[in-house]
Amino acid sequence: MPDNAKSTTDFLRQLREATNAELEIRRAHIIESLFNLRFRLASGQIEDPKRITKYRKAVARINTILRQRELGIEKEGVR
Repeated sequence: MPDNAKSTTDFLRQLREATNAELEIRRAHIIESLFNLRFRLASGQIEDPKRITKYRKAVARINTILRQRELGIEKEGVR
């Protein structure tokens, strides 16, 4: 998982507790890391290609939470 999450459940809990601004910052950071991972994959420097999939899923999860909040399905920063 990106950052310091131990499991997917822990990562989702962290995302749901974050504010929209924090989520957008986290998403930008993950997208930048994903960009760097793709370059490292192309040059053969990456040891775990599954990290790319994990990062893509993390971006999708953040986008889903932001959309749910936009539609009013979920409250911002629920703790």
